[in-house]
Amino acid sequence: MDRENQTVISEFLLLGLSSQPEQQKILFWLFLCVYLVTVFGNLLIMLAIGLDARLHSPMYFFLANLSFVDICFSSVTIPKMLINHISKSNSISYVECMIQMYFFITFINMDGFLLVVMAYDRYMAICRPLHYATVMRPGLCILLVAISWVITNLHALLHTLLMAQLMNRGNLTSVSEFLLLGLSRWPEHQQLLFPLFLGMYLITVIGNLLIILAICSNVNLHSPMYFFLINLSFTDICFISTTVPKMLMNLYSQDYTISYVKCLTQMYFFTLFVGLDDFLLGMMAYDRYIAICRPLHYSMVMSPRICILFVSGSWIITNSCSLLHTLLVNQLSFCEENIIPHFFCDLSAMLKLSCSDTYVNDLEIIIVGGFLVGAPFILIIVSYIHIILAILKIPSTGGKYKAFSTCGSHLCSVSIFYGTLMGVYFLPSSTHLDNLDMLAAIFYTILTPMLNPFIYSLRNQDMQNSLRLFLNKRTFFFR
Repeated sequence: MDRENQTVISEFLLLGLSSQPEQQKILFWLFLCVYLVTVFGNLLIMLAIGLDARLHSPMYFFLANLSFVDICFSSVTIPKMLINHISKSNSISYVECMIQMYFFITFINMDGFLLVVMAYDRYMAICRPLHYATVMRPGLCILLVAISWVITNLHALLHTLLMAQLMNRGNLTSVSEFLLLGLSRWPEHQQLLFPLFLGMYLITVIGNLLIILAICSNVNLHSPMYFFLINLSFTDICFISTTVPKMLMNLYSQDYTISYVKCLTQMYFFTLFVGLDDFLLGMMAYDRYIAICRPLHYSMVMSPRICILFVSGSWIITNSCSLLHTLLVNQLSFCEENIIPHFFCDLSAMLKLSCSDTYVNDLEIIIVGGFLVGAPFILIIVSYIHIILAILKIPSTGGKYKAFSTCGSHLCSVSIFYGTLMGVYFLPSSTHLDNLDMLAAIFYTILTPMLNPFIYSLRNQDMQNSLRLFLNKRTFFFR
């Protein structure tokens, strides 16, 4: 953050391609046509690939992703240019500029990654045709695209945060770091907390990694339900890794400081992965609803393309919302007070520290945060109402008990996660107590990711068999 008193600018001026009115009219219609051709052309490609089962191959999977990225890429810049022409205003706000830059970097890099992956796909098909089906299997294709999304988003975020650092936030003395008080300031408590949370972290990471490896190694589990479970396990590993390692380092080193940039980065990834958890829990509930209440339509509704689209859409939405949260916080001024009574850079705790007006931030939390949390939660409730009604129609008492037991475990996890999350972020700030907020945060940031492997896997016979088979193979290998 800037330390000096400088003039603050809140918007930029985009000069466009030409200042001549007659040229602007020609350019407007030219780029409008180019944009429409790009969108409709790529949409047709995606629809054709999605509807024709003969095109469900790696090459066309990458092509569908490339078409989607191209639509997003052109939508980052051209619509704003066209709006500026219609409104006769060439200005763009600071936040809009940062968001545009973030997505421009993301999608241009995604284009590059996908073109490389498509070239590799053609190399395997032409130069190694006998190994093509083994190498370019669906799991690897999905992994390549997912890794591309993660790398490009990280790269874009780094650029955006570094650029945001160049902008002054106000004529106030800014802080360069914050102090995370953690869970306790008593040394004897810290000696107990360190091994406790280290153990919980290791259980979470190892448990979720075992789930991912067991599902990937067993072709019988390559179904939508387990596809979502893999994504949930990966998200839970990332989710807990956002906060706990820093807390453990603080406990071990007795240094509770965190720099401004690291704090914003932690807040970004925390918001990202908590949003992904929300969406994945909602998708898993919807998957179970289709499987139990609409079994004849299951293979059509929950097709691989739809599942990938759900997860990809969740990544894009949560990344957008996380970036918006981060940029709006970066607009705030932080004065002398830099103590965060928490074990991570929590959004609500940071807003309390700001000496700026946080009305826009509070409004954004209610609107955007309400969508991220509320939409999946409503989907879960509606899905389980239909599931319970369907289970009540099962004639077998044993079948009812088994189904209710599975649903009860899922709903227990959902209740812990959503109950504590909503209590922290959507109740009036006057009702909040720091200790209670911290306790609630432990439930949804640490306990829920740790319990998910047990809830979604150990109560599942197929998952137990797959884990046992996977571990037996590894044991035999090391003999």
